[in-house]
This record gives sequence, C-alpha cells and structure tokens, in this order.
Amino acid sequence: MLYIRKKIKDKGVMTVLEGFGQQAVIHIVVNIFFLAATWWALQSFRFDLFVKDPEGPKAKALVILITIAIAHLVSQFFLDYLNSSLMLRYLWE
Repeated sequence: MLYIRKKIKDKGVMTVLEGFGQQAVIHIVVNIFFLAATWWALQSFRFDLFVKDPEGPKAKALVILITIAIAHLVSQFFLDYLNSSLMLRYLWE
C-alpha cells in the first residue's frame, strides 16, 4: 500500500487529491461561517408578525429552514466568486 501511495505521489495525482481535500475544508468552513452569521442576523427579525405561535415548534422549524436557505445562497455566491477569482489567473497564462 505504501508503495502504491508513493507511486501515485510521484505522478502528481496526490497533489490533485490534496487540492480536493483543501477545497472541501474551505467549503465546510465557509458554510458553517455563513450559517452562524445568518442565524445571528435573523435573531433581530420579528417572526412573531408572520406566524401564529412564534414560540411553537413549527415557527422554530421555519426559522431553521430560512437560516439554512439564506446561508446556502450566500455561501454559494461567496464560493463561486472565490472560484471565479482564482480562475482569472489562467486568463494570462
């Protein structure tokens, strides 16, 4: 097994896999950051104006789903922007 790993590393495949791992870590960190930021921002929003029972389980589930939806949209925008800006270097190569 160690011989195969060394052989793969010599061919440059390991650096591609390491790049995928780094990208996965960045995606996880960005998603968690924007999830926390969205949750924090939504705490100031008055949901009691829009739902019947703001302390009920349905209202709490709605807040969680809205938080996940907004955080997903914002993190995807940020990650797409980051990816596009990193790809700009290939424009001049």
